[in-house]
Amino acid sequence: MSYVDEIIEAVVAKNPSEPEFHQAVKEVLNSLRPVVDANEDKYRREAILERLVEPERQMKFRVPWVDDKGQVQVNTGYRVQFNSAIGPYKGGLRLHPSVNLGIIKFLGFEQIFKNSLTGLPIGGGKGGSDFDPKGKSDREVMAFCQSFMTELCKYIGENTDVPAGDIGTGAREIGYLYGQYKRLTGLYEGVLTGKGLSYGGSLARTEATGYGLLYLTQEMLKMNGIDIAGKTAAVSGSGNVAIYAIQKAQQLGVKVLTCSDSNGWVYDPNGIDVAALKEIKEVKRARLTEYKNYRPNSEYHEGRGVWTVKVDLALPCATQNELHLEDAKALVANGVTAVAEGANMPTTLEATEYLQEQGVLFAPGKAANAGGVATSALEMSQNSERLSWTFEEVDAKLQGIMVNICHNMADAAERYGFAKNYVVGANIAGFEKVVDAMLAQGVV
Repeated sequence: MSYVDEIIEAVVAKNPSEPEFHQAVKEVLNSLRPVVDANEDKYRREAILERLVEPERQMKFRVPWVDDKGQVQVNTGYRVQFNSAIGPYKGGLRLHPSVNLGIIKFLGFEQIFKNSLTGLPIGGGKGGSDFDPKGKSDREVMAFCQSFMTELCKYIGENTDVPAGDIGTGAREIGYLYGQYKRLTGLYEGVLTGKGLSYGGSLARTEATGYGLLYLTQEMLKMNGIDIAGKTAAVSGSGNVAIYAIQKAQQLGVKVLTCSDSNGWVYDPNGIDVAALKEIKEVKRARLTEYKNYRPNSEYHEGRGVWTVKVDLALPCATQNELHLEDAKALVANGVTAVAEGANMPTTLEATEYLQEQGVLFAPGKAANAGGVATSALEMSQNSERLSWTFEEVDAKLQGIMVNICHNMADAAERYGFAKNYVVGANIAGFEKVVDAMLAQGVV
């Protein structure tokens, strides 16, 4: 049995009931076979893969808080510090009822390679809780965040672990978390990113993941002789990533026809109205059923269906495993040119393989959505220097990082005989930097 197969088998056996983590490990390690096979003796001796798939540290803790009725509620908190070979742990905090240890581990494992691809000195980590901020009052969210940070603060710091936002964790939550960290430690430092502009946040951080997705998509198309202007796109999701992906796509001349939330999806033949979407989701925190009040010619459909629309580009920006094999077949039948992942692992393995077999350009999330964490690292730099850069400065740095990621993943794929397989290229490019650092630092 090959080294890669041994490790995959061991991960599945050692981490039962964690299918998302199994999926992430299989996807990454299978694509690393050319590199691992070429260095098998050395990697085996140094147990590189065993060390790569085992988190350096993982915390699970109780989060008690009191709701508006005076009832004590109890949630579970997590922080997985996966790999610090190239810098302090960096990764978001996800607040969603679906959160469990397996999901946090899958996200943290992906984060190792994503952070490496940015070219910035940040390691991989992730955290969160099964708390659901939806429907909660500001006071309830604050009570949860303060309790969560009371435990989390023991494990984080600006040079140790720098969490950020993720699904369910926006500016409001980051503010409450930062306030409690400062209160408990007495330190005013860049320990969280995605902060408000008045207390150390970075301009362009809100837009970064969505904008970065389009910068990479534009460069990937350009490398293949295709102009992004004039194309149509389907976007899933209606949160931060989706909203700013739609906004940047429109600025680049793309007509975005869809968006979605957990209840249903919208088709707008005239192109999604970003201002309406922002008001519904960011101001009212409402459902997409309200979109028709702003655009009467649009259609609202219950359930799934974003990927049935005929488009040139598909940009999944919602959550993991949302684009299935039948969705991939529908996209291909409708002539899709490219799929670029705005969310973390939104495409199933079967769907990814089918799209690649059919010649669809495919940009994996660890490359395509790295703009968010890249700009978080830029926020860390600004905090360290006690400086604030302009929106244009940050946006220009972000665009440069995304263009570099695109070329690095393409070059790595070509080097190992997998031209235009950007999944393989992104994994190899991210892995090479991490493994060099791990080997240099000894058995730690």
